[in-house]
Amino acid sequence: MSSIELTASQKTILRALVDRYTQAETAVKGETIADEVDRNPGTIRNQMQSLKALQLVEGVPGPKGGYRPTTNAFEALEIEQIDSPAVVPVRRNGEPVEDVNVQNIDLKTVFNPDLCRAEIEVRGSIKEFHEGDSVSVGPTPISKLRVDGSVDVKDEANNVLILKIEDMVAPTEEPDH
Repeated sequence: MSSIELTASQKTILRALVDRYTQAETAVKGETIADEVDRNPGTIRNQMQSLKALQLVEGVPGPKGGYRPTTNAFEALEIEQIDSPAVVPVRRNGEPVEDVNVQNIDLKTVFNPDLCRAEIEVRGSIKEFHEGDSVSVGPTPISKLRVDGSVDVKDEANNVLILKIEDMVAPTEEPDH
């Protein structure tokens, strides 16, 4: 557990930086982050100064410059750095969502079918997800679990979608083990 306490705004901005940096493996411009999190570029610059002071980001000068996260950023967000993460597909309203991968699935209240929820933590932007959207996650690599439901809550600071589960299937095909 990280000892750095971040505001919701700092978490949202840092997560957007980490996700973009992980996808492109190059410095990310402040304007790109501003577009991603729906904030003014000046706000991003100000927040980046505080994140630099916390040693969570580094500035990269020059025309191809921007910001890149430090190892501390991954630790502060409790994101495990993996060279080749398994791909867990996500579909929104029947369409595949590019540049989004599932990091964690936490099942909540499975004992009550009327209140059954899944907390889906993702890498990538959840900006285009909205309450009520139909979402399908999976199959996961080992258990071949697939979770289908609708977005009940969207937590952008933690990059989490809480789904009202409509169906869960495991395995959807023969397991790899």
